[in-house]
Amino acid sequence: MTQKTATIIYWTGTALTSMWFGASGFFEITGNPIVWGITQQLGYPPHFIYTLGIAKLSGVAVLLIPGKLLRLKEWVFAGIFFDIIFAFASKLSVLGLPATLDAIIAFIMVTVTYTMFRKVYPGLNTQFSRYPNPEL
Repeated sequence: MTQKTATIIYWTGTALTSMWFGASGFFEITGNPIVWGITQQLGYPPHFIYTLGIAKLSGVAVLLIPGKLLRLKEWVFAGIFFDIIFAFASKLSVLGLPATLDAIIAFIMVTVTYTMFRKVYPGLNTQFSRYPNPEL
């Protein structure tokens, strides 16, 4: 795969991830009755829903900054994966397998995006290490 292809896939995935989690975060902080109803049905308290919405919108803002805050972007991807995994587990235990389809789709989308992120920014592992790669 060429660098150009990886970059296109990465930014397409970043745009889709940002729309998905940006909309979700927006609905959480604005008190959308459908989102709040499902989240409360899963057993989460109101203060958690607001906090999750703020975290999602903050993460989306970081993801959309091109070429900067790469280490922070790694943390954002980790947070998104945690959100997806907990959403999957919560929905599976309370609502059943059919309710987990959105989490499965999100997991695949974010996995592809993160994989392309690592291809677009290959030196990230050594950027902060004690003995950085002299070729970078």
